[in-house]
Amino acid sequence: MKNFGIKEALTTLGIKSSNPGVSTGQKWLTSTGPTLESYSPADGKLIGKVKAGDEKSFQKAVEQAHQAFLEWRLVPAPKRGEIVRQIGEALRKNKEPLGKLVSYEMGKSYQEGLGEVQEMIDICDFAVGLSRQLNGLTMHSERPRHRMYEQYHPLGVVGIISAFNFPVAVWSWNAMIAWVCGDTCIWKPSEKTPLCGIACQNIVAKVFKKNNVPEGVSCLVNGDYKVGQLMASSEMVPLVSATGSIRMGKAVARTVSERLGRPLLELGGNNAIIISENANLDMAIRGALFGAVGTAGQRCTSTRRLIIHEDVYDEVKERLKSAYGKLSIGNPLDPENHVGPLIDKLAVKLYQAALKKVKDEGGTFAVSGAVLKGKGYESGCYVKPAIAEVKNSYQIVQEETFAPILYLIKYKKLSEALQYQNGVKQGLSSAIMTNNLQEMEQFLSHEGSDCGIANVNIGTSGAEIGGAFGGEKETGGGRESGSDSWKVYMRRQTNTINFGNDLPLAQGIKFDI
Repeated sequence: MKNFGIKEALTTLGIKSSNPGVSTGQKWLTSTGPTLESYSPADGKLIGKVKAGDEKSFQKAVEQAHQAFLEWRLVPAPKRGEIVRQIGEALRKNKEPLGKLVSYEMGKSYQEGLGEVQEMIDICDFAVGLSRQLNGLTMHSERPRHRMYEQYHPLGVVGIISAFNFPVAVWSWNAMIAWVCGDTCIWKPSEKTPLCGIACQNIVAKVFKKNNVPEGVSCLVNGDYKVGQLMASSEMVPLVSATGSIRMGKAVARTVSERLGRPLLELGGNNAIIISENANLDMAIRGALFGAVGTAGQRCTSTRRLIIHEDVYDEVKERLKSAYGKLSIGNPLDPENHVGPLIDKLAVKLYQAALKKVKDEGGTFAVSGAVLKGKGYESGCYVKPAIAEVKNSYQIVQEETFAPILYLIKYKKLSEALQYQNGVKQGLSSAIMTNNLQEMEQFLSHEGSDCGIANVNIGTSGAEIGGAFGGEKETGGGRESGSDSWKVYMRRQTNTINFGNDLPLAQGIKFDI
């Protein structure tokens, strides 16, 4: 692995001090939108500036995406898959610099940045295979000499709104699947990580140019919520996939649904691990630790709550306190550090407000939180991961705080633990740590976890791309990435062929003249 410095990484990815923010593939468009300034939460330095899109440039991009769709849908799916395979190879070549940019612009550790790019590579591999398996079904008709089947057709322009915490992977979950399905994409990255979006556009553009892909198959429009509003309200975008807060998702869903478009939502999580008295505590501590402090608690699948059996509660608490005391917090590009910064100072304020609410509601801290200051923490975005002893009913526990705050909750019976687990409005990821087969099966049964993801003896974060990703309740109900998630990016059609010489009607209806 080459040791890219951040300046070298930016140069390799085509990132400059000042960048256009709207692209239809090979072409970068001018706009009158505001200038986005991307500061690294690692050191507080300005990385680069991006000219955001406005209504006029957005409209140009979406019109180009629609025109490209009319051509792209006619390319055989396996050939579309071959182009996605080449994108995967381009990502392999750029894994280190892109992973470094993700780490530097977003703040997650370099290893996690590399892991995010690996997710992109993996979804490319998945999509290549999928391009030969966009299968429908054949059914038996009740009428003689009739054949009935269903098939899937490309849907059109797919809008993608992604969040800062996974600035490149979530886009790829949508785009690679949409592309092999025959759709075109228009992407609004988070305004907090615009340079990651430009880097991805540059990588993909080279592959598309080499393969003479129509201009507009991959469009990029940087900007704030106003661009998201344009996307959600556009009749030319039949599907809008939005990842982010519940508040944002509800706004997108209302706008898209009012025009009878399709919203695909992957929103907040309030994820819990149940630690049984029958658990392997070494595994439980490891899973809880990474789930709670990985990405500085800024994953939608981060572990927010530990629901611990009373017989092992004290031991788990003491072991976690010891583990937290060994965490190294600092620059995410330093491989010796476990925890990097929060995304910005607003996130720090929300972290501080949550700590105060814990105290106000009667919670106590096993490990106190604090904003870190001094050498290495000049950006003002570094915080100390905290552990609080609380009740599940506390209002702050019911909310999702995008920060490394872990809540400990005690239980006596598994039925009580499941009630706590499910007793929040979010329903993304969940886990149980146990070696008891009955507890495992109960957790995975109809009376168990109500989340879209339910794990046994692993944590709540770290989902693989092969499975459908998403959750229930206020998490939004959408599914991205693997399994049969591809079907949402296509329109479904039932076909019946009469190869006889008569015209019998269904249900035996007679209509003779």
